[in-house]
Amino acid sequence: MRAGRIRKTRKNEKGQSLVEFALVVPLLLLLVVGIFEFGRAWMTKNIMTGAAREAARIAAVEAPGGGWNGLVAETRANHILDNAAIATTVSVLNPGSPYGDVTATVTYNFPVISGLIPGLENITLTSTTTMRREY
Repeated sequence: MRAGRIRKTRKNEKGQSLVEFALVVPLLLLLVVGIFEFGRAWMTKNIMTGAAREAARIAAVEAPGGGWNGLVAETRANHILDNAAIATTVSVLNPGSPYGDVTATVTYNFPVISGLIPGLENITLTSTTTMRREY
């Protein structure tokens, strides 16, 4: 008699695992895609920080013939970003005074691939580096 009750209970729970799986899979996929997107954004931000740091370093030192290295700094940062296939805006600000601060800013509209959140197609990433001019 007891074995009959157990068998009836198992028949009633036949689709339980399928329902649980259907409830958990969207959350699991959202978590995995979120981790993937965060990793991409983090990598892009690190590349941008390196490019901004390199541009500020070049702009902070005096050009070989004397004067401002701003165009060379922007070109170098764009070269680094082109190698990483990141199309950005790079700007290097001249302090105008000796030993002033040189600021390099890199801005990028990071495209979100997943599109899980409506209205969130791009995220603006910005990296700024400031160094003291050496001349």
